[in-house]
Amino acid sequence: MSTENKRRHSRIDSLNLLSYSCTDDTGQVVIQGMGRTLNVSQGGLLLETHVQIDDSYTILLTIGLQEELLDIKGQIVHSDPGKDDNYESGIKFHEMDEAALQLLKKYIKAFHEEYGSDPLVVT
Repeated sequence: MSTENKRRHSRIDSLNLLSYSCTDDTGQVVIQGMGRTLNVSQGGLLLETHVQIDDSYTILLTIGLQEELLDIKGQIVHSDPGKDDNYESGIKFHEMDEAALQLLKKYIKAFHEEYGSDPLVVT
């Protein structure tokens, strides 16, 4: 059985602490918490949390990348049971401003330089 990778961007395995707020259709905050990234790309990330997050919510993330904070809005694509009684939620980024995008690209490039992986195309 073959699996096709539908991602536009390669992901890097990266553990970063973050805070999140989930909003419903009216913009009301319904859940807030802390979590960590399991992997990151220019288009999204895999988030590990202690609670399952409903995929109808919009999520606002503040991620600590090295010495800087990155604020990004995204959509929950899926939320499934993970390891150690945690949950893993796939997040697709949207409404990212140019400064946030440049910071994310800088982080991904630095990660590849530090760990010797093949660099991603970061245009």
